[in-house]
Amino acid sequence: MKKIILGSILLFVALGIHAQSYSSDKVSFTNFLVRMYNNAPFEGVRAVDDYDHAYLISVLALDKAKYKTESALNRVASVKAMAQASRYFNGSNITQDMIIRTSEKSNGSTDTEIIENIRENSVGYVKALEQLTNFTREDGMQVFIYIKQLDALKCD
Repeated sequence: MKKIILGSILLFVALGIHAQSYSSDKVSFTNFLVRMYNNAPFEGVRAVDDYDHAYLISVLALDKAKYKTESALNRVASVKAMAQASRYFNGSNITQDMIIRTSEKSNGSTDTEIIENIRENSVGYVKALEQLTNFTREDGMQVFIYIKQLDALKCD
């Protein structure tokens, strides 16, 4: 009977250590990404590796003052992160039009007006994009870091 109880205790301790290790690994990875951002701020999509996996991270900064509620801020961040990741995976179609107008004034000088229209269209959806963390920068902008584990490439 003592062997069964001792075996059960050892099993629970072993499971507890594994669960703590997953959480601490995620916290360590989050801290690494925050330090990396604070050292050299960037926005957009990057692929990063830890020891076991490759991840796609989507980083963006939003002005908290432009949003009435925290839920609106979080929703906009989520949609923008998914759009960034979708452009990364699926590409986008960008068109650009430039209109140059010149007009001559009565005094002999000319005015030039340049209008540039840039349109981007991207189609796709990225599943399982998880918010890893968010924090406030020194200038008051809210930085969001979203993450998705990349599948290993299969080589034949």
